[in-house]
Amino acid sequence: MCFLSRPGASASWSWWRMLRQVIHRGLQSFCYKLGLFVSRHPVFFLTVPAVLTIIFGFSLLNRFQSERDLETLVAPSHSLAKIERSLASSLFPLEQSKSQLYSDLHTPGRYGRVILLSKPGGNILHQADVVLQIHRAVLEMKDGRSSFIGHQLGGVMEVPNSKDQRVKSARAIQITYYLQTYGSVAQGLIGEKWENEFCKLMRKLQLDHRDLQLYSLASFSLWKDFHKSSLLAKGKILVSLMLILLTAMLSSSMKDCLRGKPFLGLLGVFTICISNVTAAGIFFITDGKYNSTLLGVPFFAMGHGIKGVFELLSGWRRTRENLPFKDRVADTYSDVMVSYTMTSSLYFITFGMGASPFTNIEAVKVFCQNICVSILLNYFYIFSFFGSCLVFAGQLEQNRYHSIFCCKIPSAEYLERKPMWFQTMMNDGHQHTSHHETDPYQNHFIQHFLREHYNEWITNIYVKPFVVILYLIYASFSFMGCLQINDGANIINLLASESPSVSYALIQQKYFSNYSPVIGFYIYEPLEYWNGTVQEDLKTLSHGFNTVSWIEQYYQYLRVGNISTTNKSDFISILQSSFLKKSEFQHFKNDIIFSKAGDENNIIASRMYLVARTSENTQKEVVELLKKLRPLSLIQSIKFIVFNPTFVFMDHYGLSVTMPVLISGFGILLVLILTFFLVIHPLGNFWLILSVTSIELGVLGLMTLWNVDMDCISILCLIYTLNFAIDHCAPLLYTFVLATEHTRTQCIKNSLQEHGTAILQNITSFLIGLVPLLFVPSNLTFTLFKCLLLTSSCTLLHCFVILPVFLTFFPPSKKHHKKKKRAKRKEREEIECIEIQENRDHITAV
Repeated sequence: MCFLSRPGASASWSWWRMLRQVIHRGLQSFCYKLGLFVSRHPVFFLTVPAVLTIIFGFSLLNRFQSERDLETLVAPSHSLAKIERSLASSLFPLEQSKSQLYSDLHTPGRYGRVILLSKPGGNILHQADVVLQIHRAVLEMKDGRSSFIGHQLGGVMEVPNSKDQRVKSARAIQITYYLQTYGSVAQGLIGEKWENEFCKLMRKLQLDHRDLQLYSLASFSLWKDFHKSSLLAKGKILVSLMLILLTAMLSSSMKDCLRGKPFLGLLGVFTICISNVTAAGIFFITDGKYNSTLLGVPFFAMGHGIKGVFELLSGWRRTRENLPFKDRVADTYSDVMVSYTMTSSLYFITFGMGASPFTNIEAVKVFCQNICVSILLNYFYIFSFFGSCLVFAGQLEQNRYHSIFCCKIPSAEYLERKPMWFQTMMNDGHQHTSHHETDPYQNHFIQHFLREHYNEWITNIYVKPFVVILYLIYASFSFMGCLQINDGANIINLLASESPSVSYALIQQKYFSNYSPVIGFYIYEPLEYWNGTVQEDLKTLSHGFNTVSWIEQYYQYLRVGNISTTNKSDFISILQSSFLKKSEFQHFKNDIIFSKAGDENNIIASRMYLVARTSENTQKEVVELLKKLRPLSLIQSIKFIVFNPTFVFMDHYGLSVTMPVLISGFGILLVLILTFFLVIHPLGNFWLILSVTSIELGVLGLMTLWNVDMDCISILCLIYTLNFAIDHCAPLLYTFVLATEHTRTQCIKNSLQEHGTAILQNITSFLIGLVPLLFVPSNLTFTLFKCLLLTSSCTLLHCFVILPVFLTFFPPSKKHHKKKKRAKRKEREEIECIEIQENRDHITAV
């Protein structure tokens, strides 16, 4: 049976191999015809993208809008907290809370907030006159609405051995002013004007009171400081573009004035720029709104697009120089565009999944939609606009025109009569070609460095143990970082670093982090409050919290008055006729909802407030508290919800923000597995999966060790890492597995020589373009810089250090190629011997 099964298995394997070859050759043939078509109509393919850019560029200027709702962007779109807010708002509308504090509200609304901080060693309580003076200045402001005030102390020291926790001193005081705008547009504009005046007043009062430090915040401050990152980064992005242009020009240059292509490097970067402008125009025409997270789009698109440009240039250098320039363009497309099409498709798939309904963060969804359009236009512009530029450059080269000055290169006899500097400028490279470099294109400085120096060094047997040790260190640090991942629900991570919002948040975290935000505890169904069992359940639920509760105050009131309420009628009667009539308890009226059925009154809903003792990491503890309280509402007899406006940003943020990268990673894995039997060699996909996984986990672990949280920016960078790794590793790996040299070492040398130049050019340009982001005073851009730096560095490490060494240890084996060549050589020798024996008189002819 075993012998019978082998021919079938062999035939099946041969059939799959033939199918893969047919598909691959079909794609190559299509790309060849596409290149030939572009080379025959270069003016058309140059004009159409330029016209599209002009049309959509004007729409970009005319329809530009920015997103002003920060909650819509960065808070999970579908969360239990938003449902709880709707329920709380329906039970206790905002208008019923005019005398309550901010934490009683369901949405922040319009407000102005200030922290007054005394000097080190000072006591804010001794400066009450100054505090009241500032307070009166706020209340006397014009153009405002009615406001109500909440305040609290920070940096509190209590009187030693005090039973009632009396305050001895406090370092800071926080005062919040809330405006009643009732949601109308006109009053909203008035409220915004009041907030602007409030911030100006705080700056003026800071100059008048040097003994205090004032930190102010308004409701629009978060959005303003979020948008400020874009304003600060504008100039730096232009500097990045100039640096990328310069790097692309230099890396595309050669000493050979005929074959160097500096202007093609420049035009390649220009191609990506105009495709991004077109993508932005399409985004705004479809009613898209700009937000600061989109700062990463130019860098993401540039990293992929420039890779295609440099691969086309490398493909051009691999073509035969004696062919007509149109055939060389077609050969270049056949060689390069198949792999570039595949990687562009993977970009579209991964970011398309990020833009799917499964993504719960609107900022991530908008970014992914934008990058999908950018990738599609990049692909179109590269094979059309840049392809046309390549056609014109090839025509100039064929006619022996200078690659920079576009003048005819003089003959060698003419050059011999000219000075040395003129000969250097007009050198076409032939006289400097050594016997090792029959192809003048081999004189490119990166190719020369890789071939003559780096390839021999990295494949040296004495270097390999150190590379293995280096990878073990890399893997251990990555694993250690992956165990310490933090979610980035803190909105500060997306703001300009030197902004009022960040300064305020840091001071608030330092002096007001002893207690959590006030959590609303809403009982949304009728309850027997007079029942002793219910009272014990309420005490159990509120155990460990500081409470502001009408229930506790009422029970205390009954105990002090020695009043017994063992039934419903007595409990509600005394509550309405006596307790809520007292001036000190009247504010509790807004916390109880009564209903009347005939002559009987009922309590159908009520609320109280809980405050938990916390450490400095307030946010993490509040999230844990939320996770513990919610399940209790399902198992307890008391049906309740808990809510605070900050829960909207915290609720399941970690899961919401990591879901896009998990979906994208799963999508790439699925595509690579499904195409195992469609690619030329399945081991190529296997190595690609291992390489991408190693790079992704490395970036994830190292960015965690570099204090980068899992916010929407870092998640987008992780999705990009998947594609960036495939973009650079795939050509290297597939060239290696298809190579037919005798040894793995020779195969990896040839792979690096063929693709190493384009990889090094792209990653170098990308890294240099990231440098200006380091000087933007914004947490958002700093996170972007860290993640993209790690992405490019880890990819570079794998392409030039780890893979060249590890591929010499593991499959695929090259022995069968060696055996085939030996068999062919032996067969050729036998044929030659037969010919010699038959023609002994004509040996010289043989």
